[in-house]
Amino acid sequence: MIQICRVEQVDGQRLQGLAELLVDVVDAGASVSFMAPLALSKALAFWQGLAPAVAQGDRLLLVAEDAQGRMLGTVQLVLSQPDNQPHRADLAKMLVHTSARRLGLGAKLMLAAQAAAILAGKTLLVLDTVTGGDAERLYARLGWQRVGDIPDFALMPDGALCSTTVYYRRLAPELNSSR
Repeated sequence: MIQICRVEQVDGQRLQGLAELLVDVVDAGASVSFMAPLALSKALAFWQGLAPAVAQGDRLLLVAEDAQGRMLGTVQLVLSQPDNQPHRADLAKMLVHTSARRLGLGAKLMLAAQAAAILAGKTLLVLDTVTGGDAERLYARLGWQRVGDIPDFALMPDGALCSTTVYYRRLAPELNSSR
């Protein structure tokens, strides 16, 4: 049984699990801001650096855990935006452990993030992802709208350049019907 829940404190067992998850996905080739091989200490420092924003509610962190408490996935919503964008959030670091892929967990995390965004009063979500990656099919299937590609945006964990594709998703029913 996999449970998705909001985490308000990044510490202890969850901190370790998030760090191990990040190492797993980066070492498997996910372009999520880190180079491979990713040291566990660097992954721990990343999550510790986000802990204040999570605790203050500026960044919403959802995790997917199995019955033993093993971290299988996570997604973030960056709620804190400029004054002229209070209706928007950025979706970031949607990660699924390599052992839990192709089981629908990515879709469950995305739907949970969208529901959490609505509860937070957000009506627009924005994300970017590696062009041509597996995540693009998921986002399209869930109703995200493709904006376009930015060439040579980042490096893959192995050092190769990659493009990114930008997507958005309107959340309010009245806005979704006016595309």
